[in-house]
Amino acid sequence: MEVLPCKVIAKRSNPIPVSMNRFLVSALVAAAVAVLLGGCSTQATYVDPGSTRTLSNVGEINVQDWNMASESMINSLISKHINSGNLKGSGPDGRAVLAISRIVNNTSIQIDTDILVKKIRVALLGTGKVVADITAGLGGPEDPLAAEAKREAQFLGTQKVAARPDYTLSGKIIENRTRQGNRNESTYVFQMALATRDGLAVWEEEKTITKQGKRNAIGW
Repeated sequence: MEVLPCKVIAKRSNPIPVSMNRFLVSALVAAAVAVLLGGCSTQATYVDPGSTRTLSNVGEINVQDWNMASESMINSLISKHINSGNLKGSGPDGRAVLAISRIVNNTSIQIDTDILVKKIRVALLGTGKVVADITAGLGGPEDPLAAEAKREAQFLGTQKVAARPDYTLSGKIIENRTRQGNRNESTYVFQMALATRDGLAVWEEEKTITKQGKRNAIGW
């Protein structure tokens, strides 16, 4: 009697659906990213904005630059014009009315010139000899609500029509870049001027800041 060979039939396991495979891969990737981010994160450290420990980039105007420029302008303006007794004002208690004119950004980077203007204005208001008109400006009023209230008061006759500001503050920021080998140098020139309502400049100041560093490098 001939014995026929037995056929071994392997039982095939059910394949994992493609959608489940994708889900598992996505979950693993998300877990790996979370672990990496958690391991690389560091706690932020507070530093004094006026210290030299703040980060400085050759190709940008950093907090140190704004502080140095504004301090130079403030000291010059207060000592040479405000404290000298040359300030003439038509505002409350004889204080001078100041309006901010245009601050031209003549650099290749996008900056908010209001950082410089606000620092100077805060210092001038602190002298008690200057008030700021925030309803006038080339780009529109700084405070639209105050400007509207002022117009309504003048229309109703409860407030007299204000004269032009006694002084306007204008300026420009200029940039010059130089490269030699693997080192970059950036020079930023901050220029400010104070003019009377007649267009006469009574004060001007300039502050130059130069920084050097390796290309694309950030240092202290």
